[in-house]
Amino acid sequence: MLRTIKSWSYQVEIKSETGLTTKTYQDALMIRRTVFVTEQKVDLAIEIDENDPIAINYVGYLAQVPATTARIVPAKNNGWHVQRVATLKEFRHHHYGSALLNAIATDAQAQNIAYLILDAQITAIPFYQQLGYHLTERSEFLDAGIRHREMILTLHQKGQA
Repeated sequence: MLRTIKSWSYQVEIKSETGLTTKTYQDALMIRRTVFVTEQKVDLAIEIDENDPIAINYVGYLAQVPATTARIVPAKNNGWHVQRVATLKEFRHHHYGSALLNAIATDAQAQNIAYLILDAQITAIPFYQQLGYHLTERSEFLDAGIRHREMILTLHQKGQA
């Protein structure tokens, strides 16, 4: 899927695809390696996992340059688990990640998905809260040695007010 999202200050083209041989996956992996492996020192063996072949990878492009990414996999009870949310350093604080996550929420609503859930790094909690996510009751936990909290965004399903 391809769409262009425009705002007063930016234009980001968002692509989403499934599969390990797609350009979208290769661009997503480049962003993930840069942010998680290089910057945050996550072991590449942990970063690439069993969900890569089944995930829908989203990438936001600026002038055809990959800037931000996330992937989704199915979650229980008609939800989507948003994972591997990352934006390259030079593109942070320009709302590209917000545009990408809003596109995921729009796609989820179009497919009548009930909720989005994600594991937020502690430092990113305010970012997700601005997008409407709320902390769940799950306690803080470590993932790849980084402190996280689970967050959820409940979506309005078709036919509901």
